[in-house]
Amino acid sequence: MATRITPATNRAASLELIQDFSLEMTGKDIPALAEAKGHIPPGTRINVTFLGNEDLEMRVAAAKAARDLGFVPVPHISARRLKSREQLEEFLGRLQEAGASEHVFVVGGDPATPVGPYEDSLEVIRSGILQQFGVREVGISGYPEDHPDIPKATLWRALEDKTSELTEQGLGAVILTQFAFDTDPVADWIDAVRAKGINAPIRVGTPGPAGVKRLLSFARRFGVGANAMIVKKYGFSLTNLMGDAGPDRFVNDLAAVLAERTHGSQPHSGGRVGLHFYTFGGLLATAEWARDFVSGQG
Repeated sequence: MATRITPATNRAASLELIQDFSLEMTGKDIPALAEAKGHIPPGTRINVTFLGNEDLEMRVAAAKAARDLGFVPVPHISARRLKSREQLEEFLGRLQEAGASEHVFVVGGDPATPVGPYEDSLEVIRSGILQQFGVREVGISGYPEDHPDIPKATLWRALEDKTSELTEQGLGAVILTQFAFDTDPVADWIDAVRAKGINAPIRVGTPGPAGVKRLLSFARRFGVGANAMIVKKYGFSLTNLMGDAGPDRFVNDLAAVLAERTHGSQPHSGGRVGLHFYTFGGLLATAEWARDFVSGQG
């Protein structure tokens, strides 16, 4: 039975949705994270990217910095960027030494051709190496608006295979989605995930506040829909690309749609639904936006 949404219940749903949000940083963002520390709740999960222009030292240093600043580091592992099993073991070993190996996010990665033995993230998970270095929970990708280079059926099969494999290995699973501008495809996708019996927590990828042109360039790069109808729902116009845009409307609308579908923050049909912010406009700007949104000053 659908829930009747009033302004008060919508505000409550929005606050539930943003509770325990996570953020993303690169290996170069240690100073930015330190600057934003006072605006980020202690214990917040900070995902640390695995980019081609970063090396092991940068990735480990960023994960350690997140931990030392009072947050929970979630280092990324890019399967197709790994040159060997030994490189994966070295990375995990260094993370374990830094106290930053309990939570990881395993993704296929950008290279069309693997540089080493791992074709995709499932192969890394199936290797059995993760548990050897203290990993307890693994983040995996979700694509509410599909992927420009991967068929939809393949994406669904991969999601089912990965969650099944993690359950078999006794590891926790968290689904982190690509960012989106439109709430309806996200909500439909969550319905479909739960209908398949996948109850892992879902963190919906959400663009932090950033310049409109920058947001659209990232959307095109990742194949995210950015037509006139969608960006209007997000709160900006394709005819006026100046200025910044924040995710206020997206967060409020998504919270309302989920509440109407009786998902809520702790849905009866599955695990929690929360938010993961891609910090295109910077960690400080995103942290300040989240603080103001929660306090009602946004």
